[in-house]
Amino acid sequence: MEGSSVMNERTVQVTQPKAKLYVEADLAIREGLQRYPKALSAYEMLSGDPEARGHWDMANYITVRKLGYNDHGRVHALLTGAASVTILQLLSDHGVRPDIVESGVGDLDDAFLVVLLSTMLHDIGNQVHRVRHEAFSVMLAMPILDRILEKIYRDPEQRTELRAFMLHAIHCHDLDPEPLTIEAGITAVADGTDITKGRGRKAFALGSVDIHSISALAVDEVQILKGERVPVEIRVIMNNSAGIFQVEEVLTKKVLRSPIRDYVTVIASTHEGEHDQRIIQRVRLHETEPRFRLD
Repeated sequence: MEGSSVMNERTVQVTQPKAKLYVEADLAIREGLQRYPKALSAYEMLSGDPEARGHWDMANYITVRKLGYNDHGRVHALLTGAASVTILQLLSDHGVRPDIVESGVGDLDDAFLVVLLSTMLHDIGNQVHRVRHEAFSVMLAMPILDRILEKIYRDPEQRTELRAFMLHAIHCHDLDPEPLTIEAGITAVADGTDITKGRGRKAFALGSVDIHSISALAVDEVQILKGERVPVEIRVIMNNSAGIFQVEEVLTKKVLRSPIRDYVTVIASTHEGEHDQRIIQRVRLHETEPRFRLD
């Protein structure tokens, strides 16, 4: 498919400054949406929305400054947004039909719009509190979604149905309850891909020395690629085996408990290959057919 090569890989160079991450994630999203004008228009509106920017800033302030957690602000929104676009394109190229298409609510362009907005707004409820942040995210996202959708869709019934898909994805991104749609599964897995040391460094510098920050510092890079046996291959490159905690407890769980579990494989490797054999037996994504391996 013409232009699909852009979507075959998403690589994050986590040593780069935050400003460069903004630019590169923004570029990746725009390139990925070139064939989807409604989704691109929605992204442009969301990027320029002052309320959304305020939500991202305050969500990050509470999670990082007050709770000592990893980044949950605009950088996280952009990186996971880029991941969601990549995953959906790889699934679509493989013939996987999103629920929006399957239900007749919309087309593939609408599915990209839903996945991107859901992913970029999934964590804004953290500004209220981490506890029940998923429900707060739903509440805070609604006026933003209404503003954007009203400018793109003339039919109020379709707007309501598309918004319902997004609210479900936002509410289920942390697996409580589990996501039920392909779009919600993509949102959850895209969230799980942001586990690199760039996300954990600020929390660590502010004094949060726990397994989450230590493990995040051990993950150098995440790549989302076209898989050989399944549509999506997520490759995690670690500088030491401490990063396996992030892979097991964050990314792996999101893959296993999402509707896209059969279409995704996760591969983790360290720069020093001798570590891999010591941890390979501990990690399994499926009881009968492991979908997680360490090279």
